[in-house]
Amino acid sequence: MPAKTFAIITDIHANVASLEKALTLIDNHDDVDQKICLGDCFALGPSPKETLEILMSIENCIFIRGNHDRYLIERLWEQEQPSLEGMNPDDPICQAIVANEKWTAEQVGEQGVVFAKSMHIAHREIVDSILVEFTHAWYQRDDMPPTMGEALNWRNHVRHAHPDVSQFLFVHGHVHIPRNETSENLTIFCQGATGLSFDMDTRGSVAFLTLGNGAVEWNMVRYDYNQQTTIDLLEERQPPFYKNLQNTIRYATIRNDE
Repeated sequence: MPAKTFAIITDIHANVASLEKALTLIDNHDDVDQKICLGDCFALGPSPKETLEILMSIENCIFIRGNHDRYLIERLWEQEQPSLEGMNPDDPICQAIVANEKWTAEQVGEQGVVFAKSMHIAHREIVDSILVEFTHAWYQRDDMPPTMGEALNWRNHVRHAHPDVSQFLFVHGHVHIPRNETSENLTIFCQGATGLSFDMDTRGSVAFLTLGNGAVEWNMVRYDYNQQTTIDLLEERQPPFYKNLQNTIRYATIRNDE
């Protein structure tokens, strides 16, 4: 079987300036066979509607649902005491993020909900003797990626059904911080985030994963984009939580001091 190359974007968070640069890099990359988007597409950014339009235009892309995409479907803000990722529902930060989820839903409308519902929970492929699983965080949950111990248990379960597989890969998003961790014949990859980095590197991220002939090539590409465009658009549209998001874009770390 010939080698196969996946191009991966994740955690766009309605940052169109970074998304457009990522897609340009993908289009200019040789021999991309499959595009993968690992979720969290619309909330916590200035351009949900424009992001939806761009994503709907991408050909040959598998979309994985993130926790923020799920909040859109579940209408998180209508719950009695809405909370997310273990936050205290009385925390003003939690309340501001929930308000942002509602604003995002108003921007993308029913078309955005339908798009989110069409996303996959996970995607698995086997190339030669290499099995790769793509998720937003973890196939059992979408708001916390697996520990290495959990991932090894997953590998032990999966290899009973696939005894010919010699290498296992788990590729996730969600944490906005790069990860490259190996134990035995299992490797966990995360490229960080396309649109909202948390690793103190303000650049965006796209990844290319090539599998074939028993080899794994992981190429994480960090790129500059016009961050000021995104910061200015947040100022212009002023969605809930926008001051915090501006500082996160500026410093590439969670900033809840505004």
